[in-house]
Amino acid sequence: MKAKSLILSLSLALSAAALVAPAASRAQQAWPTKPVRIIFGFPPASATDVIARTIGQKLSEKWGQPVVIDNRPGAGGNLGSEIAAHQPADGYTIFFGTVANAISASLYSKLNYDYLKDFTPITLVATTPLVLVANPAVPAKDVKELIAYVKANPGKINFGSGGVGTSNHLAGEMFKSATGTDLVHVPYKGTPAAHTDLLAGQISLMWDNIVAVTGHIKNGRLKPIAVTSAQRTVSLPDVPTMAESGLPGFEAVSWIGALVPSGTPKEIVAKIHTDMVAVLRMPDVQEKLGASGAVLVGNTPEQFAEWNRKEIAKWAKAVKDSGARVD
Repeated sequence: MKAKSLILSLSLALSAAALVAPAASRAQQAWPTKPVRIIFGFPPASATDVIARTIGQKLSEKWGQPVVIDNRPGAGGNLGSEIAAHQPADGYTIFFGTVANAISASLYSKLNYDYLKDFTPITLVATTPLVLVANPAVPAKDVKELIAYVKANPGKINFGSGGVGTSNHLAGEMFKSATGTDLVHVPYKGTPAAHTDLLAGQISLMWDNIVAVTGHIKNGRLKPIAVTSAQRTVSLPDVPTMAESGLPGFEAVSWIGALVPSGTPKEIVAKIHTDMVAVLRMPDVQEKLGASGAVLVGNTPEQFAEWNRKEIAKWAKAVKDSGARVD
């Protein structure tokens, strides 16, 4: 009888384990059962917005649920970052972090979130170079002529950015330092507002994400001077790099990556990763975003985590050298 009882107990235990084992898998398959939000700290028409909307549409089709784009601009992207960091860790909030988060880690003396601790990496979505663009009224057509033009008009030529400490601000500061020029920085609350004034001639120059300005370049409303990547880009093959233009070693690449609040179940993290990488591999997505200059990535969460650590260290040096600080 004791043997029979033992066998019965073991049988019941194994049956229970069999029921529990696929529970996580079933939970993963069931998710999502309601709309998913992609949140980030930049306004509509920004490079992050363009990429997020393309990916969000494809994820919505995969998941059978709406994927809502939630723009929360302000404080150099930190407003949206803070809001995302404090959302429930259930997978229904996906955060699109950017190079701005790597910069903010050293630019701000205090933040109400910790980029490395408060988020779990999903994947690096895309990298994009910045491109130095000018209003067509600026007489210079290349970097050499631009340097001469600015030096002939010290303190009179300005450049716009999406805010103090953003990558397009620091790229301008890097240019000033490398060339010994005196450019005036004009910060805006997001790059689209800067675009408006650049197109109107209220500001002369801007270093901006290639995704956001390629359309303006191709229709002749903005003049490209150079790209900030190490190599020329497929979308603007005739535009030289900064290094080619006489500034060796000048490189400033922007990027976008997907994360979720820390504590999100591993099964849901894995599903988001699998589905998002699948979207990034879709030929129509690659064609659409690649035509604007984005290089789609789709790496592992571990690789993206390492990327984040290296970017924070890299931009900390740029912030220190520029003297930029936001308290």
